This record gives sequence, C-alpha cells and structure tokens, in this order.
Amino acid sequence: MALPLPTGEFGAYLFDCDGTIADSMPLHHVAWTAALHEWGCEFPEELFYAWGGRPVADIVADLNERHGLAMPVEAVLRRQEELYEQALPRLTAVPEVLAHIEDAHGRVPFAVVSGSTREGVTGSLRTLGLLDRFDLLVCAGEYARAKPAPDAFLTAARLLDVAPESCLVFEDTDLGIQAATAAGMASVRVPHPRERAAAL
Repeated sequence: MALPLPTGEFGAYLFDCDGTIADSMPLHHVAWTAALHEWGCEFPEELFYAWGGRPVADIVADLNERHGLAMPVEAVLRRQEELYEQALPRLTAVPEVLAHIEDAHGRVPFAVVSGSTREGVTGSLRTLGLLDRFDLLVCAGEYARAKPAPDAFLTAARLLDVAPESCLVFEDTDLGIQAATAAGMASVRVPHPRERAAAL
C-alpha cells in the first residue's frame, strides 16, 4: 500500500517515531499490558490506540483514576520501557514510511518528533538501522506542551531553520495530526497496523 504525499515542495520532513517510522505499537501494547498487570491494571487494545500520542504520565494518571489505583508513574514508565527493549529484536519499520525515508534522504532534512523518551526513540531507530538518517531528534521533555499542542513540531522547525509551512509531518495518531495542523504544517496520516493489514 503506497502512502501518497500532499502536492508541493517541502523543506523538511518531520516524523513521529512509534507507529510511524517504527511498527512498534503492537510491541508497545504487549509491554504496557505486561507492565500494568504487575499493578493489577488493564489497558485494552482499543483504548491503547485511542490514546496514541499521549504522554506516558497522562496515560498512567488516567488509568489510575479509571481503576482507583495509585501506580507510580516513573516506575511504570521504567518497567514498560524495560519490557519494550526486550522486544526490540522483533521490531520492523513501517514499509510505506521507510520508502519515503529512503527516497528523500539527502534531499531534505529529517527530524523525529516524538512523545516518547529520547532513549526509547534512539533504541528503536538504532534497531532499525535508521538512526543516522535523521538530522534531529525532538523527544519527550524537550518542548513545553505535548501533542495536540504544536510545540514539538515548532521546536523541530526552529532547530532545522525551516519555516513551519514548509514542513511535512508523518503521523499515525489523531493527536499528532492535530498538532501538525496547529503548527501550520501539512501532514500525512500513517495507517495503524490493523488498517494496513485490512488493505492487503
């Protein structure tokens, strides 16, 4: 399944990581499920995808409220990342996005703009052999407000010295698309794994 781009010339490509470059969402869900099980908490797949792009702290806070729990955010985050790292050997790239990375690399600057930690993003990109393709990483904690606020994408545009309206964003979540629109950027929505499978 090809991933069509908007018409026009773009001065930079900005990519979300999880679910966009890395086909990591199924692996993340398994890690979340295992980590949360240790605190007696469930995180159904449908809710996991609906909350895609949200900061980890917000996810844990909302799960605590829903289930009447008091899970420690940092401990859950560390455990989830530890379990995800164990699954990294099974990680693959999203083929439709990889095709655009290979085609445009060297012609326009690339940035990863993610709500995940720098360690998590670096680990995924290194596993995929793609870390050296990106001029810039903008990760959790490196901008003021999370998606759907435009801060992360505007930070990347500023650091790349490219006007926001000249940037093209690749995103798999509604929050990410909203953030790109708020930043004045064109965007491409990357289908979720189940959507890609249904299109085969």
